Amino acid sequence: MSSSGITGYHNVAKIDGPGVVTGRYGTLGEVFYLSEPFWPLNTALYVQDFKGNNQRFAAYFLKNILSGIASDKAAVPGVNRNDLHARKVTITKDLGQQERIASVLSAYDDLIENNRRRIQLLEQAARLLYREWFVRLRFPGHEHVKIKDGVPEGWELTNLPDVIAVNPQTPVEKEKEIWYVPMSALSETGMTANTADFERRTRHTNVKFRKNDVLLARITPCLENGKTGFAYFLHDDEVACGSTEFIVLRGKNVSPTFVYSLARSYPFRENAIKSMTGSSGRQRVQVSSFDEYKVVLPPKHLIELFDEIVSKNFEQIRVLTEQNDKLNQARDLLLPRLMNGVIPV
Repeated sequence: MSSSGITGYHNVAKIDGPGVVTGRYGTLGEVFYLSEPFWPLNTALYVQDFKGNNQRFAAYFLKNILSGIASDKAAVPGVNRNDLHARKVTITKDLGQQERIASVLSAYDDLIENNRRRIQLLEQAARLLYREWFVRLRFPGHEHVKIKDGVPEGWELTNLPDVIAVNPQTPVEKEKEIWYVPMSALSETGMTANTADFERRTRHTNVKFRKNDVLLARITPCLENGKTGFAYFLHDDEVACGSTEFIVLRGKNVSPTFVYSLARSYPFRENAIKSMTGSSGRQRVQVSSFDEYKVVLPPKHLIELFDEIVSKNFEQIRVLTEQNDKLNQARDLLLPRLMNGVIPV
């Protein structure tokens, strides 16, 4: 467990569940309740002794008091454990009341978690289909197609810039207020983005993109950790800007779903990682590494069939993500009011 939630799995646990983890650095204010054993990383603080309080309630209580208390005493803003220990708080000791409050709030989180798992399965299915068709070459009708030098008949081996624009020019009116997407908004595991991290800006970065472009982190360790986004969150005629550590990918004669799936594939990412240069800890992908990167381009009808299938997954992911955003907002509006007794359970 890190400051942003579950980042991996291990066969050894440091803390027996249940427990609560919150970000110490990085993602601040997020609180995660875990019923099973876990291993917190050094970017997180954890709670194991609940002092007799309802465990789920304690997680929500901590989330409530952590809102907006990041310490600026260190070079990197964070949550100071000593400041938390010295903080005076008011809490109901009625366990029945604690349980009722936790029950109301956890109903939202259970729905959010259910949607999150559905999103994960939808993206996993899309990636598996890409791998099956375009990496393992088990596409529809492959039994009747000859393979020569690793390329099926009717397919084309081409350089990536011939089919995908890398950092394409995307004009936008000067000083127009548009969205800015920071690196922190991108997920390490999927296409969804944390829109709560977005900002409205009139001063734009030189990294601009539009709907359904792919955002690839170019700096270490963000790329190695998997940060790759899909700009599903923009309107058709909308332009946004983002971190200067993004590489923007846009399909020329391939679909956005194909571009995103390619950007998530192991060979593509390995090529980018191997091109990194710079000082330790600040290495960056060289855009020139894509100039001669080979893409096995399938026939148009196969790309269209892939897009027809996978775009339905992407649309469902968009809808579920919007639902989760609304559920998060509703829960966060209720949280302080329930804790302060403004709204009775």
